Amino acid sequence: MIRYCALLSLSALLLAQDAVKPAPNNSTAPVYTADGRIVFPANYREWIYLTTGLDMDYNPDLAAMPGHSMFDNVFVNPEAYKVFAATGTWPDKTMLVLEVRIAANKGSINKAGHFQTSDVMARSVHVKDARLPGGWAFFPLDEAKPTKSVPKEAVCYSCHQEHAAVDTTFVQFYPTLLEIAKQKGSLSPAYVKEEAANTAQGSEKK
Repeated sequence: MIRYCALLSLSALLLAQDAVKPAPNNSTAPVYTADGRIVFPANYREWIYLTTGLDMDYNPDLAAMPGHSMFDNVFVNPEAYKVFAATGTWPDKTMLVLEVRIAANKGSINKAGHFQTSDVMARSVHVKDARLPGGWAFFPLDEAKPTKSVPKEAVCYSCHQEHAAVDTTFVQFYPTLLEIAKQKGSLSPAYVKEEAANTAQGSEKK
């Protein structure tokens, strides 16, 4: 998920300055360098798994690559998950990691459908931190070196601000959390209005 920002993150990594490879970071809270770069959370796959999307894209003008499919896996740090489960909102120091993996349809005994491969196209993280401008930021992730945040001018910020179900995050695509947000009454007014419009439009087409 968050495909567009993930691709932006991948581009940012290609332009990033070289740095000394840091020691493994096993913290479940964001760790920054002195100049504000984020350190790769090495154990993110041990965090809470939220969802997987296949070939999702929020931009209708971007054509999919013929013959290529990608899975978007989303993980969140355990502390943030526990707070969300109790309140329907994200606490400070929330980290949502997006992992984009290549999909394959030929391998072993598989005869239909797609499975995930070991090829990781990109990783990025959406961080909630009161010290960050605007309280949230996207960062590309690189195992080899800390990385700078995606510039605030990037369209992913405005897209999440306008369409997110809860606090600039696309909880509408996290099925177990969406039900919690509904129960806790934490869905954003903009999202509720947008969904009502979509429902009405769908009814008119029937």
